[in-house]
Amino acid sequence: MLRKIPKSISIAVLGAGSWGTTIAIHLYNKKLPVKLWEYFPENVAYMNKTRRNPLLEGIPIPRAIPILNDLTEAVKNANFLVLAVPSQSMRSLLEKLKRQIEPDTIIVNLTKGIEQNTLKRMSELITEILNHPPEKIVTLHGPSHAEEVARQVPTAVVAASINEETAQLVQEVFHSPYFRVYTNTDIIGVEIGGAVKNVIAIAAGICDGMRLGDNAKAALMTRGIMEIVRLGLRVGGREVTFAGLSGIGDLIVTCNSQHSRNRYVGEEIGKGRKLDDILNGMSMVAEGVTTCLTVHQMAEKYKVVMPISEEIYKVLFKNKDPQTALWDLMNRDPKQERHTLSKY
Repeated sequence: MLRKIPKSISIAVLGAGSWGTTIAIHLYNKKLPVKLWEYFPENVAYMNKTRRNPLLEGIPIPRAIPILNDLTEAVKNANFLVLAVPSQSMRSLLEKLKRQIEPDTIIVNLTKGIEQNTLKRMSELITEILNHPPEKIVTLHGPSHAEEVARQVPTAVVAASINEETAQLVQEVFHSPYFRVYTNTDIIGVEIGGAVKNVIAIAAGICDGMRLGDNAKAALMTRGIMEIVRLGLRVGGREVTFAGLSGIGDLIVTCNSQHSRNRYVGEEIGKGRKLDDILNGMSMVAEGVTTCLTVHQMAEKYKVVMPISEEIYKVLFKNKDPQTALWDLMNRDPKQERHTLSKY
């Protein structure tokens, strides 16, 4: 049974990229009070003038949604905080929020990534930097491209928290006839699935760029989810989580969609372009590139077998030729299909 939304709810969405803007509009359409914060003042000026986000073609931003550059003003009186900034910007944002957030504030993380070097998931950063109660933190992940949600295309996601009641409250706040929300108490597994699938999506894009066909891509995705499961189990996630929306679901959409920035990066690499040239030409962040570094670090730290992720790391950061990476993957010693799952 869904929980009743408090009448006193006041929501601030921090991060006005395509996803943050989409979520702010979605919440407004549910007749919930919402403010939208953007880091760059020039973007705030543009969006306030045009009531458009250039990343969301054809989607108007209702004039009743305040678009702010002042972070203190944005979070003032907010008891429901939605974080939608790139993973490598999360720490900086949280540092600015110190002593501005009450302990009973519900914090919803939309960001799919792992911080470099610290190897912390986003909910871990929120707890650590804000000293926020873990039971008040929810991660909302799943196969949910902003471009489609903004057009109210049917979508399903999962709200994960160690506290079931908090997850249910977020479920009620976000749930709509076109945006179906499930709950899960495995926030570790949901965050690992949402982050690591971006690395596999780059590999899937390389398959597309090299025109390897359906067989290769299907094999890649299937073995890719096994790598995600191994890492997820090693850091405390539950295996069944990766059969859900933030595992297989998110992997399918990110590996195949025309909207996927990570698949696009891989496709361009498969065509022979260099990573720096690709990233310099993009207006949005491809989280899988930085996540690839963190996954490489995590695989080494936890001694997890992740051959696809490792080859993508070498292609992106060690200038390895994708064709050579493919050859090395295909010529590894034959194994049983689940040969390292129980051992990580």
